This record gives sequence, C-alpha cells and structure tokens, in this order.
Amino acid sequence: MNKNKIILFDLDGTLIDSTEAIVSTFYHSFKELNFDFKGDDENIKSLIGYPLDVMYKELGVPEDKAWDFVDAYKNRYRVISKEKTTLLDNAFEAVKLASQFARVSVVTTKTRMYTMPLLEHFDIAQFFEIVTGRENVQNPKPHPEPILITLEQMNYDKDLHDVWMIGDTKLDLIAAKEANVNSVGVLCGYGEKKELLQYTKHVKNNSLDAVNFINNF
Repeated sequence: MNKNKIILFDLDGTLIDSTEAIVSTFYHSFKELNFDFKGDDENIKSLIGYPLDVMYKELGVPEDKAWDFVDAYKNRYRVISKEKTTLLDNAFEAVKLASQFARVSVVTTKTRMYTMPLLEHFDIAQFFEIVTGRENVQNPKPHPEPILITLEQMNYDKDLHDVWMIGDTKLDLIAAKEANVNSVGVLCGYGEKKELLQYTKHVKNNSLDAVNFINNF
C-alpha cells in the first residue's frame, strides 16, 4: 500500500504520561543542588514540552547554573523514567492504527537517549521510521526545525505527502504551522483546549481520536 500520509507524534502528554517522572526529578535536582524552589508542581507542569534548560531558567535557576541542573536531572531521570512513566490510554492502538495507513515518526524535545528506551519498553518503537530528539536539532519546538528535519529524513515530497503533527501543547501546533503542515491538538496532555484552538482547527480527546480523524480526513 502506497502510504501518502505522514503522521508525526509528539511524545510527552501525547503518547506517554511522564508527569510524575518529570516533576519528581525536578524536585530531586533542586534538593541535590540546594536550590530553594519557591514554586509548586503546577509551575513545573506548565513548562513541560520546553527544553530542560529553558524550564529551569523559567523556574528561577540562574542562567549560568541551568546546565548543572540539567545534568543532575538527567542522571536521576535515567534511573526512574521507565518505572514512573505510563503509556496513555489508547496510545498503543493509535500508533498501530496510524502505521497501517501512514508513515509515522516521533518529534520530541526529550533526548533520544531517554526516548528510545521508553519506546522500546512500551513496545511501540517498531512503528516509527524516525525519532527526532532534542540533540538532533539546533532549535527545538516551537521552531519548525524538528519537523522539517524529520520530513527531510523521510524523503518528504510536498506533491505526494499529506503531513500531520499530533501534539498536546501549543509548541507542537506552532511548529506545525511554521513548517506548513497540518496539525491536531490532543487534550490528554498539558495543553488547554482554548489555547490549542488558537493554533489549529482540530482538537481531539486523545491520539487515537486524532488518528481516526486523520484517517477519515
């Protein structure tokens, strides 16, 4: 079957729920580096999707210390990520269905070093052609570069392929818009419906609903 659709999935909040892993790792790094964090869980969650160094700076860590915190984060996250991350409801079905009628890849701000073990752990790595992580780009989402680089590796042809980005935050949708591809926002992650609708016409409850919508579009 000649697959003329390409579907790009975001990861956190779109296919996996790693909230507990991320939030607890932030607190662990604050403690380890004696940082007096004045915020709460919601402050951390509101930034999920941005690169780690940006998150730390937004949470009050001085710019010249941000990368020390990123290192502390990564050392801890590596140990606990599988145990504290779950696959979202219907995510396996979503990716499996997508792979039957489209070519599928992942575009995430997580690094591949942490993404690949999770995808393998949940048995969904098999469905993806390309996994683009933080270290594969200069400019992460909302910049279009991660999408454009992924499409380039997939030998994207604008005359042949209909491209869709599925993501749970405005970062995914803005990147899609800038890259000139279609998008569907999903409500199973960190973005609010009202906010997502500013950047896409299509918002669905979860990835499976999004994939079904794209299949019938």
